[in-house]
Amino acid sequence: MKKLLPFLKPYTKESIFGPLFKLLEATFELFVPLVVASAIDIGIAGKDSGYIVKMCLILAALGFIGLVCSITAQFFAAKASVGFAAKIRYALFAHIQKLSFADLDKAGTSTLITRLTSDVNQVQSGVNLTLRLLLRSPFVVFGAMIMAFTIDVPAALVFAVVIPILCVVVFGIMLISIPLYKKVQIRLDQVLGSVREGLTGARVIRAFRMEESAQGRFSERNEELTDVQKFVGKISALMNPVTYVIINAAVVVLIYTGAVRVEMGILTQGAVVALYNYMSQILVELVKMANMIINLTKAAACAKRIEDVMETKPGQNFPASLTGEKKNEYAVRFDHVSMRYTGAGEESLTDIDFTVRKGETVGIIGGTGSGKSTLVHLIPRFYDAVDGKVYVDGIPVEEYPADVLREKFGFVLQKAVLFKGTIRDNLRWGNENAADAELADAMKLAQAGEILADKGLDYGVEQEGRNLSGGQRQRLTIARALVRKPEILVLDDSASALDLATDAALRKALRELDYNPTVFIVSQRTSSLRHADKIIVLEDGQCAGMGTHDELLASCAVYREIHESQTGNGSGKGGAQ
Repeated sequence: MKKLLPFLKPYTKESIFGPLFKLLEATFELFVPLVVASAIDIGIAGKDSGYIVKMCLILAALGFIGLVCSITAQFFAAKASVGFAAKIRYALFAHIQKLSFADLDKAGTSTLITRLTSDVNQVQSGVNLTLRLLLRSPFVVFGAMIMAFTIDVPAALVFAVVIPILCVVVFGIMLISIPLYKKVQIRLDQVLGSVREGLTGARVIRAFRMEESAQGRFSERNEELTDVQKFVGKISALMNPVTYVIINAAVVVLIYTGAVRVEMGILTQGAVVALYNYMSQILVELVKMANMIINLTKAAACAKRIEDVMETKPGQNFPASLTGEKKNEYAVRFDHVSMRYTGAGEESLTDIDFTVRKGETVGIIGGTGSGKSTLVHLIPRFYDAVDGKVYVDGIPVEEYPADVLREKFGFVLQKAVLFKGTIRDNLRWGNENAADAELADAMKLAQAGEILADKGLDYGVEQEGRNLSGGQRQRLTIARALVRKPEILVLDDSASALDLATDAALRKALRELDYNPTVFIVSQRTSSLRHADKIIVLEDGQCAGMGTHDELLASCAVYREIHESQTGNGSGKGGAQ
C-alpha cells in the first residue's frame, strides 16, 4: 500500500479534513452519556422539568452538530477516495501500455482486467473507510474508557480489561484473513478468465456443442472461488459474535459492579447509565472497526496485487532519442536472429538471416506454427530476439525510441481488431490528422470502396467490429494502416477472409502505391505471394528456402508442396492471379 500512497497526495486537504470532522463528531458523541447522566441525576431525580428540557435541547444540538460533521467528513472522504482510485486506475492503465507483448502474455488479460476494476474498487472502498473510521473508532473506544475513569475508577477497570482482549481478537482475525483474501482474488482472476473465454468464444462453443463442457469448467472455477470465500468468510464472521460476547460479558460485570456501588452510595444511577452508554458506544465502534478491518484486509490484498503490476518493469527498454546513424542500404535486415517466447521450451525462430531493400515486397509463407507472425513481430520490436539482431534502416531496433520506430510501420495484425466508434474514428488511428479525402483514398486502396459507398465514414462500428463481416473488418484494418502512408507495411495474414479476386486487386493496388513502401506479406496462399520480390519459406522456425516464386518452385520442396496442394499441379502458372 505504501507505493500507492503518493496517489493520495493531491488530496492531502481532504485526507486531513475527513478524519478531523469525524473526530469532532466523535467528541460530541462522547459528551452525550454525561448529558444523559445529568438529566437523570438532577432533572428526573429532582423532578425539574425545566432542567430536563434544557438537557434534551443540548442532546438535540449535539446530534445536529454531529450530523453536520459526519456529512462533511463523508464528503471529504468520498472525494479523496474516488480521486485516489481514478489516479491509480489511470497510472495502472498507462503502465500496462508500456509493457511489452511478452509481459502481457505472462500476466494474462483476465488478471490485468481484475487489477484495473475489482482490485482498484476494493482499494477505493478501503481508503474511504480508513478516512472515516480508522481514527474515529479507536478515538471513541479509548475516549469512552477515559470518560469512564472520570466517572468512577473501580467500575472503569472493566473497560481497561476488555479493550486489550478485544484488540487481540480483532487483530488476530485480521492477520489470519489477509493471506486468504489474496487467494480469493487469485480465484476471481480464474473465474474472470473463464467468463472472458466463454463470451469471446461463444460461437465456437455453440458450433461444437460444447456448452455443457464450458459450463462445467466455469462451475468448477466458480466453486473453487466460492469455497475460498466461504472459508475466509467463516473466519471473518467470528469477529462480530466474539466481540459481542466479550462486550456483553463486560456489560454484565459493569452493571453488577455499578449496582453494588450505587447501593453503597458511591455512584449515582445516572453515572451507571453513563457507564453503560460508554460500553454500548464501544460495542458499536468495535462492530464498525471489525467491518472496517475486514474491508481493509481485502483492500490490502488488492493493493499488493496492484503494486505487483506497477512494479513489473517493462521487459523492453527504449532509448529517449535515436543516436545511431541512418543507413539507406537496407530497409530491414535480420542478422542470424533466433527467438524464444517466455516459458517456451524451444525456439520459435532459429538463425534467420536475410536483407530487404527499400521498396521491395517480401512474402512469408509456411505451415501453421512455423513462425511467420513471430518473424514480422520482431521488426517493429513487439518482441525481442534472444540471439542476433534486427535492423531497420541500418540501425538495430533496440536503438530506436518506441515512437520513432513504430511511426515507420503500418501494421495489420492477424486478428482484425476494430474499436467502438465510427469508421472515421477507427481509420484515424493510423493518422489522427487525416482528412476525409485521405481516409476515402485509403479505403479504396484497401478494396473497401463499397463499404464507404454503403455505410460512409460516420457508420457506427461496434466493439471488435461485431456488426461487420470478417472481410470488411480486414479491409478496414488494412485501410487504417494505409492512412499512415508507412515506410514499412506489414500484412500479417490479413487477407485470409478476402476472396481471390479482392486479394489480387489489393496486391495490385499495393504495387502501384506512389510512396513505394517496403511491404511484408504473411500469407498461406502462394498466389498472394507470386509477384513478391522475395519469398521466405519457414518450416519449424527455420528458413527452408528464399527466392522468387519461380526459383522456389524449382529449388524448395516445402514451397512446391504448398503450391501444389493449392493449385493441384506442379506448374508455376497454375495459381490464381
